[in-house]
Amino acid sequence: MDNLPDRPNPHAHLRASDIDRDQVVDVLRDALMAGRLTQEEHADRLEQTLQARTLGELEPITSDLIVAGPQLTPLASSAPARTVSNSPVPIEEPANPDDSFTTMVAIFGGGERKGAWRVKRRTNVFAVFGGHDLDMTHAVFEGREVTVWTFAVFGGIDLTVPDGVTVRNEGIGIFGGFGFEGDTEPHPDAPTVVIKGLALFGGVGGRNSSKRHGKKKKGHGQLGHGG
Repeated sequence: MDNLPDRPNPHAHLRASDIDRDQVVDVLRDALMAGRLTQEEHADRLEQTLQARTLGELEPITSDLIVAGPQLTPLASSAPARTVSNSPVPIEEPANPDDSFTTMVAIFGGGERKGAWRVKRRTNVFAVFGGHDLDMTHAVFEGREVTVWTFAVFGGIDLTVPDGVTVRNEGIGIFGGFGFEGDTEPHPDAPTVVIKGLALFGGVGGRNSSKRHGKKKKGHGQLGHGG
C-alpha cells in the first residue's frame, strides 16, 4: 500500500482563486521565516505562485514543504459583489472575476501606469533593479477590494490611490521597507486596496492623490495632471 502512487488531484485543471494563491503564499512565508527556504528560493516560488492560473500549477510549489494536508480544492462560487453607486471612486465588476488579473514587470528599467486604466482585482508588480509607478487617481476599480502584490528587489514600487480609498499594508520588508500615507478618514463606500508582497533591499511606498498631487480633487477625473 505504501508504494501506491499518490492519486492526482481531480480539481487540478480548475482555475485558482485569489484565496488559493494566498494560502500558498502563507506557506512560503512561514517556510522563509523558519529557514526552510532561502530568500532566492522564496522569491522564485512567490513569482510562480502569483503567475499560477490553475490549482494544478499551485500544488508543486509547496509539495516539499507540506508534510500532510488536504489538496487544494475549488471554493464554492459566489455571486459578484454589487457595485455601490455612491462610491466616490468608480467601481465596475468584471463579467468574469477570475480573469481580473494582471502582471507588470520592470527589470533594470522602469514602468508606469496612470490616467484612465482599470485596476484589476489582483495586480502583481515586479521591480528588480528597476522601478514601477502606479497612479490610480483616475482609474476604474474592478472590485470593492483589490490586491496589489508587490515584489521589489533592489528596486522601488510607488503607488498612488484616490482620496477616500482605504489602504491595508500587509507587506514584508527584509532589508527593505513598506510605507503608505493614506486618508485618516477614508470613505466607507470607497474601494479597499490591500498591499502585499516582499521588499528585499528595496522599497514599496505610496500615498493618496491629494498628498501626491498637492491638492484635493473635487470629483473623480477633475484633478490636474501631476508627476
